[in-house]
This record gives sequence, C-alpha cells and structure tokens, in this order.
Amino acid sequence: MTHTEAHVLKLSRPLLLDSGRSLAPVEVAYQTYGRLNAAKDNAILVCHALTGDQHLASPHPKTGKPGWWQRVVGPGLPIDTDRFFVICSNVIGSCMGSSGPSSAAEDGAPFAMRFPVITIRDMARAQVALVDHLGIDRLHALVGGSMGGMQVLSWAANWPDRFGAALVLASAARHSAQNIAFHEVGRQAIMADPEWKGGDYYAENVDDPRKVGPESGLAVARMAAHITYLSEQGLTEKFGRNLQDREAKTFGFDADFQVESYLRYQGLAFTDRFDANSYLYITRAMDYFDLAEEHGGRLAEAFAGLKARMCLVSFDTDWLYPTSESRRIAHAVNAAGAPVSFVELSAPFGHDSFLLDVPALDRVIEGFL
Repeated sequence: MTHTEAHVLKLSRPLLLDSGRSLAPVEVAYQTYGRLNAAKDNAILVCHALTGDQHLASPHPKTGKPGWWQRVVGPGLPIDTDRFFVICSNVIGSCMGSSGPSSAAEDGAPFAMRFPVITIRDMARAQVALVDHLGIDRLHALVGGSMGGMQVLSWAANWPDRFGAALVLASAARHSAQNIAFHEVGRQAIMADPEWKGGDYYAENVDDPRKVGPESGLAVARMAAHITYLSEQGLTEKFGRNLQDREAKTFGFDADFQVESYLRYQGLAFTDRFDANSYLYITRAMDYFDLAEEHGGRLAEAFAGLKARMCLVSFDTDWLYPTSESRRIAHAVNAAGAPVSFVELSAPFGHDSFLLDVPALDRVIEGFL
C-alpha cells in the first residue's frame, strides 16, 4: 500500500495569466503518492487530461471508482511509488478542488463566467507554484497524456531547467481545426441548454453545484467528445450494430443500438462528477494551445533551452492526436538539440490507449523513467 496524502495549496499572491488578467484567490488541490526523499530529487509530476483530476491512483471521492491511472502508479508499478514521490494536481479551471468557475471569488459568490479565460501555460504556472511550495527545485520527471501532455510540453518550453525528463503520451503541440470543431460542438450543446442560464446556475444548490445546471447539454458534450477518444475498430469490436436489450428495432428514437446506450450512459455519468462551466473553460484552454505560436511561429524555438530527455509516445489508432503530431514534436526537439525518443505503439483503443491496458506502454514508461 503506497503512502497517499490529499492537500489544497492556497497561493499567497494572485496568479498572472496569459490573458493579462490575474486570478485570485487561487487554490490548487493535489494528491501525493510515495515519499519525497531527503535530496528532494525523486519527484514526478503527473499531469491529467481534460476530464481527469488529482485522483490518479486513489478512489474518486464522488464516483468511488479507482483512480484513473491506478494500473500505472503504485508500488512496483511502472511509476513506482516505492522509488518516486508522485504529485498530481487538479488543473486550475477544473472542479475538483482547484480554483475554477464553481469556486468562490473574492466576494464569496461563485466565479461562474467571471472566471478568467485560462491557457495550458496558466495551468502549468499553477503547477510550478505547487512544486515551489513543496521545496522541489528540479523534478525527476514530468509525465502526461493528452491535455496532460500539453502541460508537459508547456513546462519544456517555459521551465526547461526544472525537470530531468519529460514523457508525453498521445498529445500534440497545438490543437487542429478538427479538434477545435469538436470542442465547439460540446460548448454549444452546454450553452444551448436552458439550464445553463448564462453560466450562473450555482445558486440553485449551494451545497453541491455540480448537481444542477445544464446537465443535458453537458451530457451531449461528453458524448460527442467520447467518440473522439475511441477508434472505429474498438467501437466495432465492442458494439458492432448489436441491439440493446431487444430482439428488433423499435422504429423510434430510443437507444436501439448498444453503442447508443453506451454513449448515453457515459454522458449521464459524467454530469455526476464534472461542472459544465469547467468544461467550457478547459476546452477553450486546449483550443488556444499552440506552442509554436507562443515562440515566434517555429516549434523548434519552443525547445531552444531544453536539456532534459524527452520521450514521445503515440498510438496507431488515435485519430484525435495522430502519430504525425508526435513525430512533429520529435523533429522540433531534435532540431533544438535536445535528446528525444519517439515510439508509435499498436493498440485498438484509439486515443484512450494511454489510459488502458497496453503492456508495451508500461514497458516504455518504466524504461524511460
């Protein structure tokens, strides 16, 4: 059993954001696993994806489900908590304890849409403040998949001396037009829900604001996004055109097919643990992410100061962040003169492969760290 602790850090000063605005008050909720050694050189920061949180290897307090990376983080596992001190923080803008739209502003009322628009680099700034608070000058490694990988890349571009290795899984250095389009569908579904009320829906249930609001719109947003996390091969193997608990089509609009029932379940389950406004803000942060644009238009310039080792992993069935995106980053890091390795793994699960049982990925993680 690994040593686990949950904390909330309250920053002593406002956080200056890319938008030019500042955020205050700022809280960063985080979990730690394992123990920090005396030299403080065994820390690994794991960055979570869009709908993830700090509970990567411990039960989720709302759903009771295992941590989202419990098969990877723990004693004797690829990220071995007998060796490493593992940190995972909830990104700002989210809804699991870090400052976000559902958090109290300085006047005591929820921020709602008064919360400033944030970027991936702003999320990383809050993580830097957390690492500073823990007294860690240099992390052993950074690890992240999908949006978590974007945070790792932001660290590499902006704080290249603060870590020794960076592992980026199923990610990209920018959001494509297609990625932005899928996110916009989700945002419009939320904002078209009458219960969104311009984002000011928290007053209806102060005790649990995530149980009110545009639940139908958020569920549709989750359904649309969830399709992008899977592969056609995976969906066909799992569901095909199989009917759901019936012998024949109903000639109506109930969930005739198993895949329809699955998506509806995923959408509804998501509303129990996530805030709709947080979904708006985090997807916008991902859409704004363009590492080359932040560094004069050349991606290699983003890694000009990087000396740490970097490893990039892609999956052959991931069409959300395809292998070409990881290869592009690898070329840029190589052009900047930093040590980089790259591997494409075969898995049937699409973009979600980094979260699922892929033994080859486990070997890469363990070997690289």
